Amino acid sequence: MKTIGLTGGIACGKSTVAALLRARGLPVLDADQVARAVVAPGEPALDEIVARFGPAILTADGSLDRGALGQRVVADPAAKADLEAITHPRIRERVAAWMVAQAEAGAPAAAVEAALLVETGGYRFYEALVVVSCAPAVQRARLMARNQLDAATAQRWLDAQLPLAEKERLATVVLRNDGDEAALQAAVEAAWAQIVG
Repeated sequence: MKTIGLTGGIACGKSTVAALLRARGLPVLDADQVARAVVAPGEPALDEIVARFGPAILTADGSLDRGALGQRVVADPAAKADLEAITHPRIRERVAAWMVAQAEAGAPAAAVEAALLVETGGYRFYEALVVVSCAPAVQRARLMARNQLDAATAQRWLDAQLPLAEKERLATVVLRNDGDEAALQAAVEAAWAQIVG
């Protein structure tokens, strides 16, 4: 089974590409859903996060307030590293189990959609790396609209990420998403053979 990592910058259209690949029959796991599962109430990772960041990062029902935690780590590299040390090993373990299940089910290829594949070095575990990218101005505008952020806050989020050029440099396939969804779908169609081999 061919293993594919799918990543890109924030607000570049990675989830849209994942949906387009699923529509073609490719199993795609959303690592963000896995990340949510490993910090659910009752999970050991949530207890460790509370121990590190305090109870202010919990909602009234005891679940993780991802927005509050995000504000804590976005501008603090040490806090971000601490959070990743708690969550990333658990996420990798669950992703690996999912990949084994896809192989056992006979899937010819499977992909994992994850924002931090390059930053964590996780891209090395995949035979192919697909990077969804767009122009910086397009990315900033989409992020501001999607997350209802002002320009300065959006730029802080972008500055906290690895530059898109670094991700593109490692890619097997770069999917440019500067236009509309129809243009992106055409790019996915054109790259399909290269993506799935």
